[in-house]
Order: sequence, then C-alpha cells, then structure tokens
Amino acid sequence: MIRAAVLPAVGSPLEITGIELPEPGPGQVRVRLAAAGVCHSDLSLSNGTMRVPVPAVLGHEGAGTVVSVGEGVTHVAPGDGVVLNWAPSCGSCHPCSLGEVWLCANALTGTANVHARTEDGTELHPGLNVAAFAEETVVAANCVLPVPDGVPLTDAALLGCAVLTGWGAVHHSARVREGETVAVFGVGGVGLATLQAARIAGASTIVAVDVSPEKEALARAAGATEYVVASETTAKEIRKLTGGQGVDVAVECVGRAVTIRTAWDSTRRGGRTTVVGIGGKDQQVSFNALEIFHWGRTLAGCVYGNSNPAEDLPVLADHIRAGRLDLGALVTERITLDGIPGAFENMLAGKGGRALVVF
Repeated sequence: MIRAAVLPAVGSPLEITGIELPEPGPGQVRVRLAAAGVCHSDLSLSNGTMRVPVPAVLGHEGAGTVVSVGEGVTHVAPGDGVVLNWAPSCGSCHPCSLGEVWLCANALTGTANVHARTEDGTELHPGLNVAAFAEETVVAANCVLPVPDGVPLTDAALLGCAVLTGWGAVHHSARVREGETVAVFGVGGVGLATLQAARIAGASTIVAVDVSPEKEALARAAGATEYVVASETTAKEIRKLTGGQGVDVAVECVGRAVTIRTAWDSTRRGGRTTVVGIGGKDQQVSFNALEIFHWGRTLAGCVYGNSNPAEDLPVLADHIRAGRLDLGALVTERITLDGIPGAFENMLAGKGGRALVVF
C-alpha cells in the first residue's frame, strides 16, 4: 500500500489516500518517486479542461529510482535514476513517421489502462500515463528515460514537463535567434523555464509579463531584462520597450484568449507567437482577415515544447552542468503530497512558480 493523490471525478477535490500497485508486467517499470512537480496541466485535468478517464492518479512531471522491471526491459535497471516521460511516442503513427514525436497519435493511450486500485477495489487510471503524484508508480518502459549524469534526482523531475516545454518553445517552436527580442507571458514554472531558455538563446531584450507584481524578482533572476504587470496596455508597453516595433517573439504560457491575443499584438510586423498554455474550448481568439495580411505575423501551437525528450535531455544536461540552466530556480515551494490541493489554489491565484512534491 502506498499513498497517492487521486482524482475521484472531474471537478472533485483530490483525495490523498492509499492505493495498491501491481508488480510490473512485461515491458513495465516500477519507480519510487523522488519528486513530482505540480503543473497547471494537472489542474486542467482536475477541472475538466483536459479530459482523461477517471478516477485517476494525477501527476505527470516526476523523477525517481527504478525499483523493479518487467520482462523485456533492458534500458534501465533497479537502482537507476529516471525521468518520467508522460507523452511517449509510439514510433509508428503518421506524426512519428514525420519525426514529430511530440504529436504522437498514441501518446496518451495508456491513460485508459487500469493503473492501480484503492483499498475498496476501485480501479484507478494513470492521469497522464505516469501517475507521478504517488510514492511509487508503475509505467510503460517507454515512459522512463535515464537521468543524465550530474543532474540531481529531485531537480530532474522538472525536466519531465516544465523545462522541456519552455526550452522547446524557444528553441524548437519559436526558434529564437541570438539578438532577438522576446516576451514571455505567464511567470509560472513553464514561464520561468522559458525565460531561462530565451537567455541561453542569446535574446537581447527579454520581457516577462504576469498579473502579479510580486513575481518580478523571480522573472529577473531567470533572465528577464524587463517586467510588465499585465493590463489593458500591455502590448503598448512592450512596443515602447522595443523602440516602438514590438518583440520578435512572444511565448504565451497561460492559455487564455485575452493573453494569446495580447501576445500576438505585442510582436512586431512579421513577428512570431508561440502558444504553450492550454486553454479551454470556450477561449475563442479572434483575428480579422486584413490584420493577418498586414502584420504578416505567425501564430503557432506548441505541444510539449515540440521536443524529443531522448534528444533534448542530454542537451539540457549540458546546460545544467555548465551552470547556464538552474532547475532549482524554478521551484518556489517544496511540499508533501498533502500540499498539492494548496498548490492548486496558489496556481488559481497566480502565486509562485513551480511547487515541487518531495518524497
């Protein structure tokens, strides 16, 4: 029996309770969690913005130590440190055949599986494949990647979502070039990782935008050269900070229609906007045909940073070891499993960066 954070039904409060995990079967790995990040996507799962089978064990950003492996697993062994990969690619669907593994059509099929059971026998699903809000988890072998040398196991949890997403938004989706100007909307865990990625890319002016004035110090420590408290005049303020032109690149990490529209309005003519935030179906963004022609801007979605974790983790590890990427700087609160509901409340209130569950 282990403890886990269970979502009984969409819209219900999380329950911290005991669950029974099976032993790993063929092609599976059992992992003892060292840490798990509390991501806005977990909140989106709990309130129904994103849909997965329930009841479920939430949590998708984690790292830990392999306890045991099932038949056929050879790339990791008991005692190895691993990062959980919540969106493993199948390698055979159409997007995977194009090399776009982040769009794998089968990445989330594992959420329909029975992952564990409660004490009364209720079947539980893994919220986003890996069920990281638990002391231990059993996952498919393609959901674990070895922790790179020199990366602390607890901090490595952040590589599983926030860092890969922020890094990829800058380097894969927006393709920020040295000397370009960048605006990042939303200074949460992903936003802080995006700011660090923009700094590493050599952006000249980096504008952080958030509703909370209290996040300025966090943003500047991550690489922001300017800070704007979100308002109706945000786009105008950003243009003023960039000689009247607007930024070359805007990265939206919030997932709200008004923020996406403001990010678009903040870019120069020919600028690029990358949307990382996950919004609901009710968040409708409007553009008129003339402005699309006149401004010549591009608007792109970005899934999991458009990243290939197997290729990107070694690159990120190099930056970590060299001191260019600071994983610990993303964490503003270290909590236990019982603190997850409070972390959800802080996210709704726009407080802090990444809360990290430390086991």
